[in-house]
Amino acid sequence: MNQAQQGSHEAATVEVEDVLQPIPESARTTKLSGQFWIWAGANVAPINWILGALGIQLGLGLGDTLLVLIVGNLIGMAGFGFFVILGQRTGATGMLLARGAFGRRGAYLPAAIQATIAIGWSAVNTWVILDLILALFGMIGWVDPHERNIMVRIIVAAVIMTVQVAICYRGYRAISKFERITMPPTILVLVGMSIVAWTQLDINWSYAGPAGAVLEGLPRIAAMSSIMTVIGIGWGIGWFTYAPDYSRFVSRKVKPAKLFIVSVLGQFLPVVWLGILGASLATKNGQADPGELIVSNFGSLAIPVILLVIHGPIATNIINLYTFGVAFQALDVKISRRKLSIIVGVLSMFAVIGFMFAEDFAMILDSWLGAIVAWVATWGGIMAVHYFIFERHHKDFSYLFTDSKTTALKAVNPSAFIAFFAGILMTWMFMYGGVPALQGPIATAMGGVDFSWLAGTVTSSVLYFALGYPRFRKRIRAGVPLGIRLDLKEEAVLAEHGDACEDKHPVQEPARVA
Repeated sequence: MNQAQQGSHEAATVEVEDVLQPIPESARTTKLSGQFWIWAGANVAPINWILGALGIQLGLGLGDTLLVLIVGNLIGMAGFGFFVILGQRTGATGMLLARGAFGRRGAYLPAAIQATIAIGWSAVNTWVILDLILALFGMIGWVDPHERNIMVRIIVAAVIMTVQVAICYRGYRAISKFERITMPPTILVLVGMSIVAWTQLDINWSYAGPAGAVLEGLPRIAAMSSIMTVIGIGWGIGWFTYAPDYSRFVSRKVKPAKLFIVSVLGQFLPVVWLGILGASLATKNGQADPGELIVSNFGSLAIPVILLVIHGPIATNIINLYTFGVAFQALDVKISRRKLSIIVGVLSMFAVIGFMFAEDFAMILDSWLGAIVAWVATWGGIMAVHYFIFERHHKDFSYLFTDSKTTALKAVNPSAFIAFFAGILMTWMFMYGGVPALQGPIATAMGGVDFSWLAGTVTSSVLYFALGYPRFRKRIRAGVPLGIRLDLKEEAVLAEHGDACEDKHPVQEPARVA
């Protein structure tokens, strides 16, 4: 592709992504390096060594923490890979895909939840950067590390948020380019950081838990299951809703298996790597606080490490800010994605300020992640059944993009909502979070064993399949998507003749962009 063609290709991408519409093949890419670096960049961040340290802080030994981290992410990231493929196949964002299952207006609920989650993550990751920077400022004498330094934090957060918004404002191409350029040197720094940590520091590789309080039996299983929900399977599940937003730019010419492997490795490798680093560092002082982990373990080396590693949260947040934009647009708001990137930056700043007054960040993080897993696991179960079973043979998904006045989709699909709320309920019943409100009766009765992610996924997927199968069986021969509404006459013809409705397939009509 010559320079003129490249410029035209990038301009076409910006034009089609500023409003929600199908990504044409001409605006897609066959290069998978962008997908790898996007997902790797989202996870080469301090938040992931905090997650590794969280297992140690909550009472597990190093071996148990690493087992949960590695096995759990293998399972969770495999599920993530299928949602990446779904984005490539349909050309739709995660919250547009929700329209097929929840209904044209029913999808407002998951879209609103996803937009809120994106704000929360942007705030969490920016807070982590502040902690690192204030630790650096304290080392070089710019601030008193024993003070709250609220105004300094607010000013630094505002500068960082401005950088994040500026990148997000430019769109997918800018995000991909930022990750591709900045990730290699960041990885080199982290390689050096890991070598120093594992060869020069006194890591306790045989650490089995707090002195005099090593967990055994049911308490050990309970702790491992809770950490599995937070940093294992739950971490991979948390990315399900994001996956299609970026893989929709990948050409259909690319083999899905290749896209699956590249995207999963982009997630899995940095998550496990930094999780192991964080857990091993935490064996020295039991801390999950990012600044404390760096300063107490690296001393003077903390300055170059902190300066370069702050790239990670920025790389993560530009993804959150972008996903907020496309999720909010799925609510049928008539605001361009670029303007929404500014709005979410302002909202995230308010959330960051709120986090500055948090007393126990590790506990907040544990509860936050548990709540995310509850809704994404439930949503994921419904979406997996809908697109990988009910609509696995469909190739034209233009009906997802039609506006609310001309859409052929049902306004609300009761089956999806029944499955969703049942899944949320079962998730809570099997959850054992860090606060009493997130400790369900079944998990409590089992001594704190947490299988919330499994309960939510199984309940929602099985119930949605059972409720939708009768209609699916009638429509499969006609090739009519399950979410498309038909009048009584068409339903009667479909029931009697099956493929007699094929010529009336609504998705073949010209689509009006939402």
